Amino acid sequence: MERDKRIEVVLWSIALPGFGQLINKRFIKGAFFIFLEILINVQARLNFVIIPSFHGDIQMAIDHTNYQWVMFYPCLYMFSIYDAYKDAGGARDPYAYLPFTLAAFIGTIGVIYSPIFNVNGIYPGIIWLPIIFTILAFIIGYVIKKVLQTRLKQAKLP
Repeated sequence: MERDKRIEVVLWSIALPGFGQLINKRFIKGAFFIFLEILINVQARLNFVIIPSFHGDIQMAIDHTNYQWVMFYPCLYMFSIYDAYKDAGGARDPYAYLPFTLAAFIGTIGVIYSPIFNVNGIYPGIIWLPIIFTILAFIIGYVIKKVLQTRLKQAKLP
């Protein structure tokens, strides 16, 4: 049952930062994350730029993004997920934070490079590049976590 709750809070946190905290009955923290999400979303114009990004008008999305605000989003997003996961009983093993922190950091780098990064003239843009970078960084962070945990176990063996 505990594993189900951890999955539930992660999925709700992916839907909207703060929802996982509400499920964990951390109402003040949840409200605070929701407030921050809405504040950053509105100031960065994220909801507006999602539409042209999905329609393939990447340049319009880039032109209308407030990068000073959107830079906060990957860290808020990943911390909210990690916090909900931890409060639901996850993150007990060593280095459990690594996939989340690496995803937040590399997702922010994706935001920074989103106006100029392209592959053969195809620009993923402000929505897709940070998502791709975040997912790849989470996977890499998970692999690093497993390697470090294995080394830690081997170091404890007589």
